[in-house]
Amino acid sequence: MPDAEGKFRARLEGMEHPLQAWRDTLEELGVMGLIREAAAEPLPVAPLAPRIPAPAPLPRPVPPRSAPAAYTPPADPAACPNPAVVATATSLAELHQTIAGCLACPLGPGRMKFVFGEGDPHARLMFVGEGPGRDEDLQGRPFVGKAGELLDKMIGALGMKREETYIANVVKCRPPDNRLPTADEAHACLGYLRRQIELVQPAVIVTLGATPLRELLGVSEGITRVRGQWRHVKVGDRDIPVMPTFHPAYVLRQYTQDVRRAVWEDLRAAKAWMDRPPES
Repeated sequence: MPDAEGKFRARLEGMEHPLQAWRDTLEELGVMGLIREAAAEPLPVAPLAPRIPAPAPLPRPVPPRSAPAAYTPPADPAACPNPAVVATATSLAELHQTIAGCLACPLGPGRMKFVFGEGDPHARLMFVGEGPGRDEDLQGRPFVGKAGELLDKMIGALGMKREETYIANVVKCRPPDNRLPTADEAHACLGYLRRQIELVQPAVIVTLGATPLRELLGVSEGITRVRGQWRHVKVGDRDIPVMPTFHPAYVLRQYTQDVRRAVWEDLRAAKAWMDRPPES
């Protein structure tokens, strides 16, 4: 087969790959299918190098946190009522007008409404809570949320109406996120509360929760240990009996028969004291 041979030699002379030339020649001779192709030897594969993990990024340096700047009350007398002026208020309405613009502590600038207190200005039974919550901040009235609804039911169970009592708080502005008021915040408002008590002249005070017990009476023991035990507070020239009990919000969280019974016993004791005939 001179033609095939010639092509084969031509391909070799054309610098083609010799194996490819041989394959093409066999195809042209018609014998490619009779010859078994040699399996191509796999190319050697180099083993993979072990993967080295990338080094962990170095933590970013955290700048030192600076202490929050101390609150500086404005110098305006309306924003920081003079204690002497507060002490000379002759009625709850006058006292309210005197202190309604108070910005003496950091709670003032963040409030929606100033929650002074409400009720009978000559009530014989006075309730003191810790501070306004969200609903109270929106409405400007104490104890109008879920805890207030429960307090109203408690008062009704005593055979009284809410309007026959007086209700106030240690602080008049809502603490952020309903947290407890700090000692400084409570101290800034305490003179207002004491003047309210002097003007109302209640026969008995019921403190709701640990905050009024601590700030008004200076009792730092837990409310669980102290509730139901008579205490006294000196306000002006009067020594007023105080019955500590759980805050209605706590009762809602721990709505057990024991907790409800304890609060009921405390309120009944306060009502019995209030109903005592005046000493001659």
